[in-house]
Amino acid sequence: MTNLRIGQGCDIHQLCEGRDLIIGGVKILHDKGLLGHSDADVLLHAICDALIGAAALGDIGHHFSDSDQQYKNIDSRILLRNVCDLLKNHGYKIINIDATIIAQSPKMAPHIPMMIMHVAQDLGIATQCINIKAKTAEHLGALGRKEGIAAEAVCLIERTDNDID
Repeated sequence: MTNLRIGQGCDIHQLCEGRDLIIGGVKILHDKGLLGHSDADVLLHAICDALIGAAALGDIGHHFSDSDQQYKNIDSRILLRNVCDLLKNHGYKIINIDATIIAQSPKMAPHIPMMIMHVAQDLGIATQCINIKAKTAEHLGALGRKEGIAAEAVCLIERTDNDID
């Protein structure tokens, strides 16, 4: 059996008034934020799902239920650090992450370096192992109408201890 495993994750949240827009752990000035039980950080949620999936440990909702009040408005960087610990406890190390944010607005490019830094810090890996990019929806669908923001992520992890289940 190979020691390398691939995971993919995605998340989408509706934009709404009265909430901060937080993506990749970065507070972005915008007239709307993302609606969700936690801080609704679509990028970190997609990365969490990719990592959890790669280790065949379910999904983000299984580990951090949106019906559990301890996760109400929680900083998703805490969730990402918990996912990192989960993987380590199951004998995995993270090799790399590639993620895409899909948002008609605001522009993400100025914030991507800080997002990469946050993810690297929270996962304890080098910034060179993380790629984050942003795309618009070309004015198509709900994302193109600026009704929400989505993110997709893929990751590669490696089993470091074959004796751990």
